[in-house]
Amino acid sequence: MRRLTPISRILWCICGAVGLAAPAGAAEITLLTTGAYKPVAAALVPRFEQRTGHKVVLRNETAGAVAQAIRDGVRADLVVLTPGGFDALIREGRLAGAKPVPLATVGIGVAIRDGAPVPDIATPEAFRAALLQARAVAMVDPASGGSSGIYLARLFERLGIADRMKDKLVLVRGGLAASRLVSGEADLALQQTSELLAVEGARLVGPIPAAVQNHTVYAGMVPEGAAEAEAASGLLRDLAGPDAAPVLAQKGMAPPGP
Repeated sequence: MRRLTPISRILWCICGAVGLAAPAGAAEITLLTTGAYKPVAAALVPRFEQRTGHKVVLRNETAGAVAQAIRDGVRADLVVLTPGGFDALIREGRLAGAKPVPLATVGIGVAIRDGAPVPDIATPEAFRAALLQARAVAMVDPASGGSSGIYLARLFERLGIADRMKDKLVLVRGGLAASRLVSGEADLALQQTSELLAVEGARLVGPIPAAVQNHTVYAGMVPEGAAEAEAASGLLRDLAGPDAAPVLAQKGMAPPGP
């Protein structure tokens, strides 16, 4: 029998250790999610990975970009999107499978840079005044397909300030609007609460007034034909399970309700 050299013994031990660390049957799950839900997924995924040995590759985009990626042929084992986004993709024949499972709901909030004066946003009138008094307001570019940006553009029309807001908007094509507070580009940031809370150096003032609020539901679906459907279904159960509730609260979201 051929003897192993010292270096070969080391490599053999390393390979054995790697084999033990990656259980047989471990899967690599691709999770494609909207940006608003990403902070929750990022908090829950490590627990799932540790318990199951599976690995999750997390990719996030705006809701519109997630839908477009699927139209462009991107394959994912688990998709998190709005129910409306799923309905459109299913009607178009781009997705099929079990009914999407509601995971979370979130409203739009207002953030400022840490240490900046806190504006009054308690009523629609006060919120409108705060927007008009701000030097610059950061939000997701509606053209990028972000749910909050699309809604806010319509809200400005309802409030009668769309024309006055045009020159002060700092539009973010996906990503975190509150990052523009930290950079000094904006005084206010408007986005879903979970995304505002994700930016260090930004402070959440609170939700926009209830009379003009818009809550978005996010759901998860394992597409028919997913490469890792069984493992992805296990991840979806975790995301929809009772252990998700405290994480949702911490990240500015809430359970979707009945």
